[in-house]
Amino acid sequence: MGSDSGATATASRPTPPAIRLAVDELAPDAAGALDAASRRSTLDPSLLELVGARVSQLNGCADCVDLHSRDARTGGETERRLYALPVWRETPFFSPTERAALDLAEAGTRISQGPVGDDVFQRAADAFSERELAELIWVIAVINTWNRLGAIARPWRLG
Repeated sequence: MGSDSGATATASRPTPPAIRLAVDELAPDAAGALDAASRRSTLDPSLLELVGARVSQLNGCADCVDLHSRDARTGGETERRLYALPVWRETPFFSPTERAALDLAEAGTRISQGPVGDDVFQRAADAFSERELAELIWVIAVINTWNRLGAIARPWRLG
């Protein structure tokens, strides 16, 4: 077998893109309110990190995927489940409650493809109390907002 010309055993890491605008530092009240809207929740923190990681995967936000994956691991989440998150429907690793949350999170993130279906919403409503469902919806909305801030302003540097 031949080797690629120019390839080395230690590939260099790409340079992270430059910060465009540190919106969270420049508008700390808005950033604090946004963060508080999702952090004051009665939902299981591990569920929140799974939802955060999955939404961020769908939105292509590397910073947020990294953050939620690290926080999930710190909170006791297994690597196996984190690796399986992009294909959660095809694995037995997630509970019915987690599946309902992930399904709602995906549907709420992909709204450009159509509104959240009644069946998806009903599965989530069956899995959560009304308050929990309201909190989950806020968490999904806030994570999507953080992802969009990252895509527009690139306020953080992955590293």
